[in-house]
Amino acid sequence: MGEVNLPAERLAAFLARTPYVAFLGMKAELAGDEMTAVLPFSPHLIGNTLLPALHGGVLGAFMEMTALAQLAVLTGQPRPAKTIDVTIDYLRPGRAMATYARAEVKKAGRRISSVHVEAWQEARAKPVAAIRGHFLMQGEG
Repeated sequence: MGEVNLPAERLAAFLARTPYVAFLGMKAELAGDEMTAVLPFSPHLIGNTLLPALHGGVLGAFMEMTALAQLAVLTGQPRPAKTIDVTIDYLRPGRAMATYARAEVKKAGRRISSVHVEAWQEARAKPVAAIRGHFLMQGEG
């Protein structure tokens, strides 16, 4: 009975058990099998106070958490995947406003999964950053 089966339950469990998600203030919405991650603006996320712009590490971590959340929803594994590597493309400054992201799982393997994430603010067609990452799937125990 303790098993989490529904995608919405898997997503909620991932968000609740990941401390960095709470630090970021990250939320996520699920519509069918499509998840949209939301990073509400907060002053503690600013890296460049002159623009002001979100810290690059915040954007990178937000997209990494988005990838891990999507894998949790997709696979339903009891333990979260571990990051092997990510390549981040910073495309334009992330301004002091809400940021959104979607992850596309390119390959969901038993041992390694590949995920691409794009983050945007006002228009999805104008991403502020993207990552490509590989993740070690934990499986049981």
